[in-house]
Amino acid sequence: MSDRVPEGVIERLPLYLNILIQLRRDGIATVSSASLGELTLVNPAQIRRDLTHFGSFGKRGVGYDVVTLVDRIQRILGADHVHRLALVGAGNLGSAIAGYNGLRQHGFLVTAIFDSDPRRIGTRIGDVTIQSIDDLERVLRDQDIRIGVVAVPPTAAQEVTDRLAEGGVRIILNYTPVIVRVPQGVTLHNTDPVHELLHTLYYLSRREGVARV
Repeated sequence: MSDRVPEGVIERLPLYLNILIQLRRDGIATVSSASLGELTLVNPAQIRRDLTHFGSFGKRGVGYDVVTLVDRIQRILGADHVHRLALVGAGNLGSAIAGYNGLRQHGFLVTAIFDSDPRRIGTRIGDVTIQSIDDLERVLRDQDIRIGVVAVPPTAAQEVTDRLAEGGVRIILNYTPVIVRVPQGVTLHNTDPVHELLHTLYYLSRREGVARV
């Protein structure tokens, strides 16, 4: 396995994993790089190069064993065991995130949900009871949670981010449209659906001749 793996490779691994899990669910035993490329829209040669960073995979003329490759990629990404998540914000977006089955499929388990609205505190999303934001740092430490999700109104995003970091969280997913800052040692990932739509819209506009250069 290479010591220094390009960031682009790491970004593509979850894409491969999602497709492979679907293939495994459908009972497909092997998949070629060509077929995986069609399903992921990644060049087959790029897929082969990406995987060689982590060792030898597949057999020429046979392809990749789906179950084995799922297992290997999950181990590479650290998704082969459970990671506890704290979710701050139990509104429509937060509820959707907490109820997303794909999280559990990849080893992520929402074990703590927080909100500031008294009407929500004490109610449940799935099997998790919503707790007061006042208890945030204590619960984070009690459960040794290292991953936090921010799904609050934009005006509260920075304060919540600061409190997650103070509580020991080391990876923060920001689902708000505002820019937040994190201290050294904390990794921030911004997930803005509008940004993703605008990125996709560019390519749609190019195809339809709408984009202006």
